[in-house]
Amino acid sequence: MVKLRLQRMGRTHKPFYRLNAMDARAARGSRVIEHLGHYDPTIQDEAKQATLKEDRIKYWISVGAQPSDTVASLLKRNSIDPTPGKKAE
Repeated sequence: MVKLRLQRMGRTHKPFYRLNAMDARAARGSRVIEHLGHYDPTIQDEAKQATLKEDRIKYWISVGAQPSDTVASLLKRNSIDPTPGKKAE
């Protein structure tokens, strides 16, 4: 099964995350199927914190990829529906 999840990058006390499509059994830092964007929580402006490839994220969700809880909340904040067939609130 494919999961959409965050991979921590950056350095100590300055986190930076990549949003990736990965095999659910793989470790957080292991091989990535596709890079779907990035998220930087240290940026003050919330509109600029995440840069996402919306069309590819929607594709992966449509073929059955499951977002992690954190990724689902990040997608909702960026007006991307994390569940197929339902509207984001």
